[in-house]
Amino acid sequence: MRASHPSLVVASRAISAQRDAMVVRWGDWLGERTTGSNGVARPLMERQVRLVLDVLITLVGPLRREAKPIWGQVTEHYGRLAAARGLAAGEVVEEMQYLRELLIRHLAPALAALRPRQGMALLLRLNRLVDRGVAMAVVGYTDALVQALLPGTHDGPPVEHHGVDPKQLRRELDGLERSLSTITKARANNS
Repeated sequence: MRASHPSLVVASRAISAQRDAMVVRWGDWLGERTTGSNGVARPLMERQVRLVLDVLITLVGPLRREAKPIWGQVTEHYGRLAAARGLAAGEVVEEMQYLRELLIRHLAPALAALRPRQGMALLLRLNRLVDRGVAMAVVGYTDALVQALLPGTHDGPPVEHHGVDPKQLRRELDGLERSLSTITKARANNS
């Protein structure tokens, strides 16, 4: 476990404090874009968004190295879910890019309170994390499309474009949440 730079601690606390507001705002934004054919209920989408933010909080804290693989898995899952929802590739990118907007809007007071150099470094770090998340969401989306076209070509769970299995999505989210919980509990036990 690495010690966190004070600006990272500020970011982690600010995201934690704003997490619920950001989940609601992201959920509202997604709800406005959703078509009637969407087979994913809002509570399940909000759970996915909450998990994205929880992993991001961990990524700017002392467990950033441990959380890096989970970030890839969670954002890749987001992409697979976007494919199952019938989104186009650009739409999954746009949805993940909305995270950047939320972070800027909700962290602006915390960033403004930092010295300019620290604030800029933090903003650049958050941008890199969002960019990596966008890339992994596109990987998940593409994998889901390939799997739908060529069954048996992917190790992950099957994705159907005509129907979404909410139970399967919940199981996948359960597993991702357990992975995050495992590393955060390990830190709590070591403290």
